[in-house]
Amino acid sequence: MSSREEILGRVRAGLQRNAMNAAAGREVMAAALSSNTQGPKPAFDATPQALLERFRVKSEVQSSTVDIVAADADVPAAIARYLTDMKLPKTAVVQPALAALDWAGAGLTVEARGARDADLVGITGCFCAVAETGTLMMCSSPATPAAVSLLPETHVAVVQASRIVAYMEDAWNLARKELGSLPRAVNFISGPSRTGDIEQTIVLGAHGPYRVHLVIVGG
Repeated sequence: MSSREEILGRVRAGLQRNAMNAAAGREVMAAALSSNTQGPKPAFDATPQALLERFRVKSEVQSSTVDIVAADADVPAAIARYLTDMKLPKTAVVQPALAALDWAGAGLTVEARGARDADLVGITGCFCAVAETGTLMMCSSPATPAAVSLLPETHVAVVQASRIVAYMEDAWNLARKELGSLPRAVNFISGPSRTGDIEQTIVLGAHGPYRVHLVIVGG
């Protein structure tokens, strides 16, 4: 018996699941998931421009930096400016979903692949963004490997203004609508990695990137 089978067997035993009541249990779980009950949410202006502005403000509160450009074609130059200002290398790993942008024209050297430990800058898109908390929703796929946002010291994320939703519940609803089944990994990113374990002093970059820069397209 594998470890996975052993663990699931313990869960089934704890829930008193067996061949006789498994179908009924699945129906109960399906009903709970489909009911999609939502709790109370803060009220705020949910017009597109207001969502963008709230997302920008909340992202900056989370220690991200933000740039806004008009179109996808402006993204490489905006990222090149950021890397220059921060005195960071002009070499990056990029998610394959963004490989078609004119990176070379902006003076950047990029490789479209998953990140490795030597990569210092990772450039990603995001599935959507949550205005309430300034959070990115990242859904993994062959075209959007999760490592690009997690391994490099600097994470640059391209956010489409049209994909900024009001609440976390809206993000999950969008995923259910557009993806059908959930991907292997869903990560929520709210600014750089941080910890306050030592004397409650916040330290950035504890478990992942210590810089997060957002380029919002279409603001």
